[in-house]
Amino acid sequence: MSDQVHEVDEAYRRLPGVGPHAPHLGAALLTWVEPMPEHVVGYNRWYEDDHMITGAMAMPWMFSCRRFVSPTFLQHLRGPQGSRVAQPLEAGKYIGIYWINEGRLEDHEQWALGSNYRLHAEGRGSYRGAGHDPLEERRHVFTSFSDYLGPVYRDDAVPRDMHTLVQPYQGLVVQVVDATNDRAELDAWLTSTYLPSVVRGRNAVATRFAPRPLPGDKLAHVRELDGVDKIVQVLHFLEADPRECWDELFADAENRIAASGVATLGVQAAFVPTNHGTNDYTDQLF
Repeated sequence: MSDQVHEVDEAYRRLPGVGPHAPHLGAALLTWVEPMPEHVVGYNRWYEDDHMITGAMAMPWMFSCRRFVSPTFLQHLRGPQGSRVAQPLEAGKYIGIYWINEGRLEDHEQWALGSNYRLHAEGRGSYRGAGHDPLEERRHVFTSFSDYLGPVYRDDAVPRDMHTLVQPYQGLVVQVVDATNDRAELDAWLTSTYLPSVVRGRNAVATRFAPRPLPGDKLAHVRELDGVDKIVQVLHFLEADPRECWDELFADAENRIAASGVATLGVQAAFVPTNHGTNDYTDQLF
């Protein structure tokens, strides 16, 4: 334990007493990252042992997290070819998912920016320390702070959305869907037509998110994706390895979404949970 003593800022007592404080999922940080092959083990340990904690979970209004990985045995399932999101299509071996309390996204975002600028100034924006460019270790495929649009549950027995990241789900399918015209029109079609047809069997729940543009003072290595105002990002939480239900639930997604006339599929990818604190799967990514 550190012997360092610091004066406690009164804001720590004052700020929790104002604004929303309900146990509801209201937003998310979704960060989809591609590690460089020669740095994958070092990056993995830095991310889980330091950054996932001090760069995310140790901050106000972020209450749950989970990390998923896409080994080579899942990468062949990805589509569509020529994706505007994953370039190349197998990029984005890891996705980190973080839940944020309802009504607190702006508050959390400001803390996150301040904290991460501090970490970079202290040489902790890279597992190799000060003077090393994060882009030499990893690149961001798609990172967003996103407003929560809501869940589609398989049935009433499925745990509610705020518990999703602490449930022992065995698989995840991520879909980035681009609206042809309007995001509200797309989300209405997803909730009324598409998602009820695929949230069944081993697919327990789909959660929907509307990405926001990244802050103007974001860290330089974080990629900005064009057209985020027309995207709905869907996370399907599965009670099985994605390969066991892929043909039944997801293989025809590109054609079905295009046939709707309201959207196209930007990317679809399957993941399994990481075993936090280990280097499992780091030898199965390339």
